[in-house]
Amino acid sequence: MAEETLTRSTPEKLIGKPIKRLEDPKLLRGQGAYLDDLTQTDTLHLALLRSPYAHAKINAVDAAGALEVPGVVHVFTAADLPELAAPGEGASGARVVQHPVLARGHVRYVGEPVVAVLAISAAAAEDGVQAVMVDYEPLEAVVSPLEALENHILVHPELETNLAFQRKTTAGNPEEAFAGAHKVVGARLVQQRVAPAPMEPRGVLAAWDRVRESLTVWSSTQMPHALRTAVAEALGLSENQVRAVTPDVGGAFGAKINIYPEEILVGHLARALGRPVKWVEGRGESFLATIHGRAQVADLELALAADGKILGLRGRVVADLGAYILDTTLGNAPGTLLMLQGPYVIPAVELELHSVYTHATPTGAYRGAGRPEATYYLERLMDLAARELGLDPAELRLKNFIRGPFPYKTLTGAKYDSGAYPEALERLLEVAEYKALREEQAQARAQGRLVGIGLCSYVEITGYGWDSGGVRINADGSATVFTGTSPHGQGTATGFAQIVAERLGLELNRIQIVQGDTLAIPYGMGTAGSRTLSVGGSAILKASEIVREKIVKIAAHLLEAAPEDIELSQTPSGQAAWGVRGTDQAIPMSQILSTAFSHRKLPPGMDPGLEGHATFALKDANYPFGTHLAMVEVERETGTVRVLKYVSVDDTGPIVNPLLAQGQVQGGVTQGIGQALWEGIVYDPEGQMLNGNFLEYHFPQALEVPWAQWNHTETPSPTNPLGVKGIGEAGAIGATPAVVNAVLDALGVAHLDMPLTPEKLWRALQAG
Repeated sequence: MAEETLTRSTPEKLIGKPIKRLEDPKLLRGQGAYLDDLTQTDTLHLALLRSPYAHAKINAVDAAGALEVPGVVHVFTAADLPELAAPGEGASGARVVQHPVLARGHVRYVGEPVVAVLAISAAAAEDGVQAVMVDYEPLEAVVSPLEALENHILVHPELETNLAFQRKTTAGNPEEAFAGAHKVVGARLVQQRVAPAPMEPRGVLAAWDRVRESLTVWSSTQMPHALRTAVAEALGLSENQVRAVTPDVGGAFGAKINIYPEEILVGHLARALGRPVKWVEGRGESFLATIHGRAQVADLELALAADGKILGLRGRVVADLGAYILDTTLGNAPGTLLMLQGPYVIPAVELELHSVYTHATPTGAYRGAGRPEATYYLERLMDLAARELGLDPAELRLKNFIRGPFPYKTLTGAKYDSGAYPEALERLLEVAEYKALREEQAQARAQGRLVGIGLCSYVEITGYGWDSGGVRINADGSATVFTGTSPHGQGTATGFAQIVAERLGLELNRIQIVQGDTLAIPYGMGTAGSRTLSVGGSAILKASEIVREKIVKIAAHLLEAAPEDIELSQTPSGQAAWGVRGTDQAIPMSQILSTAFSHRKLPPGMDPGLEGHATFALKDANYPFGTHLAMVEVERETGTVRVLKYVSVDDTGPIVNPLLAQGQVQGGVTQGIGQALWEGIVYDPEGQMLNGNFLEYHFPQALEVPWAQWNHTETPSPTNPLGVKGIGEAGAIGATPAVVNAVLDALGVAHLDMPLTPEKLWRALQAG
């Protein structure tokens, strides 16, 4: 028996500790490797001539001038390529038109790629684009989704309609609910188009290996495994001939889930030409060619009893899909219908969805993908109802919350795993000192100031699918963790390291997370829908348990004890030790390691090494929830809005790292405030984008956004072993309606559509 007598203590808990991001030091030193930092020998740079028209026929392309530009090597049009398209999926019965990599015969939105120019430098490629001549025949365009429903101008004439998808949800007795209502409140509610605009625009680099007959594609994508599959299918390759790698990614917000035309095109050209090909999106291109978010119009009504109880909800949502279907284009609007019941008891619903093509940039997932839209509609109706009934908005919400039992099946089809909605609002009213805020508001109004308070109670859906995880402890005590998820700035490596370190007694700074490489991790589902921790983290936890079980067996063998009596502790020096519960017999982790990698000392039948791999499938989604409060002041002379106070209470189950969670909420709140007050893509009737740059599209700036006072309650989810729910979208879901409700409360106006710009508010004040 090999054992030591050690003074032991309980090891420090790492899950729940606010640990600074392990990923940040290299980024702060400027040592990150983003797509544009990557180089390959003999690379050709791709630039794209994009359509200046929203709808036009392509009569002819003259590329002779481009080929005379110094440095230009090749020019391609659709006629020079096989019929390649970006993959686009739809629900059963959907009319799907996929996005061609280069326009064939017609262009259908401003920014659609028409001609590809390759040169020995990015500057030469751009010069080449300027020398290409295209003969366009402009055609009428339709950019309003409501006008598109009328089918006067067809985006895809072969479909004979602009309607790509429709759905109807009816449950309970809506006719009776509205006939017997004490009050019916309703409005047309617009969710404007918004630009995700991540800090790093998109980019892709591909290289063909003639010896191995394999293609490597580097892309700033959220979905490397899906990219591998899509490129292989498009190019007629086997999946084992394609490797997809995600370098450091500077933000995504859902916009990089899709497989875009440029990724398929770059892969094809690299293989066809036998040279690496690289394309990096410019900021102007990003506004035109990366998906837009939101883009819905809803006409909804809420039926209410005299005591404020909700009797029914009915109406129609029209979703603007843009010109083509990408991976996430069709998914947002069905998610809106699914989550339109929110956290409330609604006995009857009658809801319709119409998703239509328009001559505009395709839409897709953007931080919440349907859930922010649903929450905004419902929370605006709740404030309209409170106004009509003369009730405090908090009181009305408390009257109508779902109180269980859980799981709770909504009439719209969701199955809420767990929830405590009244508790979240009551906690918010307490920490925000709601009563005192209302008194402060009354005093301000008495002074002639326009101060308003807005609430938003939400429930959203997070997590889906399955993922893989692996943990390997090396002989020197360092560890490598593999995950099929793929980060774009959330700090996932830190959270994953905390899980592994706590279960296995390892040092945080000696854990390396490997992700975003399909050669290292054969299968995974990437990052979307706030799934990373509940799915990817659960797979890593399972893999850690496999390794822990082996460690315990080794310790039990060396200590001549039963495995069930072995526990993890630590020595006075802080080193992990494994010992017999209730005794002073223990062995340090270093001895476990030396044994694990020496086959002569291992228990009979055990293989050397410490490694475990696992998958985890999420059978049911989880449903985070919370309540947000905004207090604002509107300047009477200019219409400028200042957010005076922002408080949130979010419930996402146990918190692995409060710093990461708070950062996610703060970022989401910033984006939500941006949509409420400033952001919105504007098209003219011909489909020209009028504000496709940072000078004219107003993103929130640091001085315009308050620090969100983040609080949380904890209702574990039964869907995964960590009990967690996603938090990535919470702030973006809660902030928009909270701020809009606050501004309209300040003005005493029933409704104005976003964004609530100073000019819009000033005009409302002049009219009022």
